[in-house]
Amino acid sequence: MNHRISRVEIPVFPEHKLFRVHDPDAGSDGPGAPLPPMGALISVTREQMWVGSLQERVAVKVTLEEWTTAPPPFGEEWEDEAKAVLYLRGAVSVDMGSVGRAIERLRLSGGVGDYVIRVYARNRREVVRLYNDLFARRLDPLSDEFTRACRELEGVEEYLLQLWRES
Repeated sequence: MNHRISRVEIPVFPEHKLFRVHDPDAGSDGPGAPLPPMGALISVTREQMWVGSLQERVAVKVTLEEWTTAPPPFGEEWEDEAKAVLYLRGAVSVDMGSVGRAIERLRLSGGVGDYVIRVYARNRREVVRLYNDLFARRLDPLSDEFTRACRELEGVEEYLLQLWRES
């Protein structure tokens, strides 16, 4: 039977509309680093994955779940989905670029090996609509009203990352 081992919900501030899910010891640059996902939800190499967001300076909600060795059941409605395999040395990190890591090193119960990661996203199109509405109001970007309106966008865009040890 399949069980969820852990679940972590965190705000993530994507840098350049990206955040990275990776083995904590994998370097973000140089050989082995994926290219940014151009028009796709993810871009993957052996030890790391870039997730493309539509946010840049506003937090998105990321939920990371580890499951036992079987794929988790499908549940809620999501707009976008992608799947990849990453080699992880018993831990995973979520990196926001120059802002730092949202998750420094989350220990995985499955240990060292290949992990299947299923990435779901929702409200990405809704965020685009909300941004268009915000800019149509022609608010001063330095005003308190603009700042409050941007804060209301925090957490609207959501991601669910489910991972389990590949058998």
